[in-house]
Amino acid sequence: MAKTPVVSERPPCRLYLITPPSIPDLAAFARDLEQALDAGDVAALQIRLKDADEATVLAAVAALKPVAQARGVAVILNDRPDLAARSGCDGVHLGQSDGSVAEARDRMGRDAMIGVTCHDSRELAMDAAEAGADYVAFGAFFPTRTKATLHRPDPEILTIWQETVEIPCVAIGGITAATAGGLAAAGADFVAVSAAVWSCPDGPAAAVRALDHALTSITRP
Repeated sequence: MAKTPVVSERPPCRLYLITPPSIPDLAAFARDLEQALDAGDVAALQIRLKDADEATVLAAVAALKPVAQARGVAVILNDRPDLAARSGCDGVHLGQSDGSVAEARDRMGRDAMIGVTCHDSRELAMDAAEAGADYVAFGAFFPTRTKATLHRPDPEILTIWQETVEIPCVAIGGITAATAGGLAAAGADFVAVSAAVWSCPDGPAAAVRALDHALTSITRP
């Protein structure tokens, strides 16, 4: 997910999928994931099972990582650099209370992708960038049932970030096909989506197609 140097126009914003908070049937979800990833351009899959025990997380990685990596999709584990390293994930996503970028880098190696949640704070994002993070995530931009949120950044934070810092930024929180384009236009390099894909009445593949269309239809500065 390294950022492409700006020439005259930035590349299209890409989709960053996040799993549901629980996956009762891994085999069924793996089939849904296959359909979703085959339906459009997806940059990364974050496996986010915050309330699961270690064995459940490792089982999810074992089932879903081959599906994603076979399609060139990076696999990011939420919160746990130790488990990410053990299970061969491509990277880890850290919340503000999940340890430092330096500690995660020591565990996972120089080539791992490390992202950091920065809420609505450019200061936290700058700290993460200076510490060696590969991307920062701002949000939640919209109300979401996926997790409790306290921060509601203005999309302008994405624009300012693009104008001042090299590393990519991810927009997260309640994003749908109707709102993804606006965040892409504001400056998001990636939009992270969970419920809008996995809870879509028409199925995850239809949701990814709609999001892909929304992101690629936007003219970016």
